[in-house]
Amino acid sequence: MRISECYAKGTRTFSFEFFPPNTEEEQNALFATIADLRRLGPSFVSVTYGAGGSTRERTIELTGRIRDELHLEAAAHLTCVGHSRAELDEIISGLLSRGVENVVALRGDPPKGQATFVPAPDGYRNAYQLVRHLRERNSFCIAVAGYPEGHPECPDLDQDLDHLKLKVDQGADVVITQLFFQNADYFRFVGRARAKGLTVPIVPGVMPIRNLAQIKRFTKMCGATIPVHLLAKLEAAGADADAVERIGTDYATEQCAELLRRGAPGIHFYTLNRSHATVTIFERLRAGGLT
Repeated sequence: MRISECYAKGTRTFSFEFFPPNTEEEQNALFATIADLRRLGPSFVSVTYGAGGSTRERTIELTGRIRDELHLEAAAHLTCVGHSRAELDEIISGLLSRGVENVVALRGDPPKGQATFVPAPDGYRNAYQLVRHLRERNSFCIAVAGYPEGHPECPDLDQDLDHLKLKVDQGADVVITQLFFQNADYFRFVGRARAKGLTVPIVPGVMPIRNLAQIKRFTKMCGATIPVHLLAKLEAAGADADAVERIGTDYATEQCAELLRRGAPGIHFYTLNRSHATVTIFERLRAGGLT
């Protein structure tokens, strides 16, 4: 099933993102997590792609296993990093052979130790080129990333939105946003995108905070901002991991509730391969009649 069909139904759509594990033990733990989240009835899940294509085979395998063994629709991430066009075609063939119909097309981050993005020989520099490549060769449903606070490499918000429009014009079906913590940023982003003529679903991506050092690192990488009042609460919790997760879960619950009440088409949860916070949030939303 194409994930764009989920949003076309007009009902709230919930999805979860995972990353490929490195060991068999981690893989077993991940499948237990996915099984726990499966009972919530997500419309689909997505599987990320490591820097430089480092998880290429594991991404394809995990995406296929989720579809075949857990009977959940799955979208595979694919990036430009480190791949020639011929290699991209090989990956596309692998995905199609596993019955994968959905791809999240991204430029990708520079590999560790590389300050700026450098395309591979005969590869692509921008996500819109990858979208065009996918659209020309097959009938994947294509999701792309949007940045409510702007991409960290593009300080001009209007220019950044032009980049998003180019991805949609080349064939993207759905936009999933980078994580953010201030809903006003999302709604401004959607309003500006609609004014630019983008009509595809724009799905908010939410990451429940579990670890302060970790979320500081993530936000620095992606250009997101932690609100001052939230940061103060998290820092006051100090080394109390349970308190930090409780604060993060409470905040994400309120964030999701407002997003849904104000018309967001659903929520894409960045789970970090953990289920507890996401399950708690989802059950609270369900109790409030928002799922």
